[in-house]
Amino acid sequence: MARAVKTPGPDHPITVTPSTEHVVVRAGDRVVADTTRSLTLQESTYPAVHYIPIEDVDQSVIERTDTSTYCPYKGDASYYSITGEQALTDVIWTYDEPYPAVEEIAGHVAFYPNKVSISVE
Repeated sequence: MARAVKTPGPDHPITVTPSTEHVVVRAGDRVVADTTRSLTLQESTYPAVHYIPIEDVDQSVIERTDTSTYCPYKGDASYYSITGEQALTDVIWTYDEPYPAVEEIAGHVAFYPNKVSISVE
């Protein structure tokens, strides 16, 4: 069965903007990501999401899971868990091959703000 692919437009706008803000992600007291090279994705009326370059994430504390979801605007999402003492399952998502409208987010990950602490300075 073919999945619907939607293009952002006036009724569902999506913008991706480079940011120089300092974004730090913590799981408990542990810094998981630290960057000044994030992208801010604003989709329709949803809260803005910071997409962080995967290179700016501590690779030693994340592990890819088998979870996947689909967004008709962005494509197939894959997930990572944060490992260790305070393990968090499927707290990070990424689009390995995002649709052309949001292709800038390839190589970036986003974190669920209700599961980790995200500070923006």
